[in-house]
Amino acid sequence: MTDVYADRSICLDILQNLWSPIYDVAAILTSIQSLLCDPNSNSPANSEAARMFSENKREYNKRVREIVEQSWMAD
Repeated sequence: MTDVYADRSICLDILQNLWSPIYDVAAILTSIQSLLCDPNSNSPANSEAARMFSENKREYNKRVREIVEQSWMAD
């Protein structure tokens, strides 16, 4: 996840420097979904993930799936 920091915070402009109360939950979730489907490889929060995303998308998807599954088990 190229736009997710190690502490699991998300690098998303509308959650940080462009925040406005006009954004509803649907807009925020749509932005997160878009970010996860099309990460910003120009300024990645996770350089290893960005490299893997551009060089080996299959391995990237496998790793993301593993991390998500691990987070479900941790709860």
